[in-house]
Amino acid sequence: MDASDSYQALTVENLPKRLGSLDAVTEKVGGDPSSWQVEEVGDGNLNLVFIVTGPLGKVIVKQALPYVRLVGDSWPLPLYRAYYEYHALVRQAERDPGSVPEIFHFDETQALIVMEFLAPHVILRRKLINGERVEGLAETLGKFCARTAFRGSELSMKSADKKADVGLFSGNIEIPAITEALVFTDPYFDAEMNHHTDGLDPVVAEIRRNADMKARVQRMLLKFSANTETMVHGDLHSGSIMATETEARVIDPEFVQYGPFGFDLGMMIANFLMAYFSQPAHRGDDLDSYQAWILTVVEDCHTAFVDEFRSLWASERNGMLYPSALFEDQGQSSGSACTALLADIWTDALAICGIEMHRRTLSLAHNADFEEIEDTTVRAPLEARNLMLGAELIQKSETIPDAKTLTDLARDFNKRNFL
Repeated sequence: MDASDSYQALTVENLPKRLGSLDAVTEKVGGDPSSWQVEEVGDGNLNLVFIVTGPLGKVIVKQALPYVRLVGDSWPLPLYRAYYEYHALVRQAERDPGSVPEIFHFDETQALIVMEFLAPHVILRRKLINGERVEGLAETLGKFCARTAFRGSELSMKSADKKADVGLFSGNIEIPAITEALVFTDPYFDAEMNHHTDGLDPVVAEIRRNADMKARVQRMLLKFSANTETMVHGDLHSGSIMATETEARVIDPEFVQYGPFGFDLGMMIANFLMAYFSQPAHRGDDLDSYQAWILTVVEDCHTAFVDEFRSLWASERNGMLYPSALFEDQGQSSGSACTALLADIWTDALAICGIEMHRRTLSLAHNADFEEIEDTTVRAPLEARNLMLGAELIQKSETIPDAKTLTDLARDFNKRNFL
């Protein structure tokens, strides 16, 4: 593909001709491009995604569209988001090797990325709905969050390098603006694109008249918009993770920006809690054991995050923050400083968790965990538990010291009827 070509959306029909001259594709796929099998599989909200198959193998081709696919061309979006996704994937691969798909080709003009086809991986959300378990899931995701958070910050990076990176990603304006609206603002008033399940009105009204809680949400929005602690994935949910029975990989970081340490951790935990609350509509006899497993993942994910963060603190704290000159070089431990920072990260993560639980039930893009429950009389009470726990986490994040306390709260709310 000629890099000077003007942007043109790919189709199943034109993809072989347009990508057939790219060595990065032909070396992985093989054969005559005219014989390639091309399948469009994108079911997300923003992009085109294709699987390209040839005699040597398969690749994924992901191309940004100039609008929000979920809404249509009435909501335009810049194509530059593919540029930032590419740079995010490169950095994530450096900071946590093997955690993201390998990149084979990037075309900025065409806003497309050719990357590794993950097989036999499937979207984690689908596995959770189906009641499937993933060995080592918590450790993989906890370490991913810790490694990308620590190594993307001035705990590890040279200050000049980190500030340059902040400058690079600061150009990703429109995508974080979606988060600022759909996550932090729209759930808390009657926004145009909001929708929620019939029967939830009393709980929704209770949430929206809670001015103190909404002020806390806005305080977190201030942190999200103004705090550049580390590079965050920005949309780390169960639909942005692909898994087998024994492996998990992270995808789709196009919402990347620099933000609070606890953002990705909180968003990810929220999606596990939503999977937990939705389970009564998906499970039969194994309901209790599977819900227990999901909560174990939450606890173990936080443990893995803390353990890895502490390990990196001891071995890779080479940036300007908490330098050894102030602690170890003077014969003093920095352990308590690390503990205090981890406590702040956890508090932020809990608030983000609660906000994400609200967003995915009240704002534009909902989770299949709940949406696939066709009977709204079954769905609404489960979503109500999710909404009310979200409110509890936002309002009391400072009083929940660890993941065990969080999962105990989830068990308690899972027994309650809020409608």
